[in-house]
Amino acid sequence: MKFTKEMTIKEALELNPKSADIFFSFGMHCIGCPTASGESIEEAAMAHGINVDLLLEKLNAL
Repeated sequence: MKFTKEMTIKEALELNPKSADIFFSFGMHCIGCPTASGESIEEAAMAHGINVDLLLEKLNAL
């Protein structure tokens, strides 16, 4: 399964726990944040000023 913009951070972590390393490398330390279960990867990337396409590229390279 691929990571998508619509997927929540929690879903991404469940899909592949190593995704936490990618989020951390982008300065996204929201792994334990309550919004991680309701915020999409795209929403989180926008909130942190991160290019979501680049983030997804790194996630899907796992």
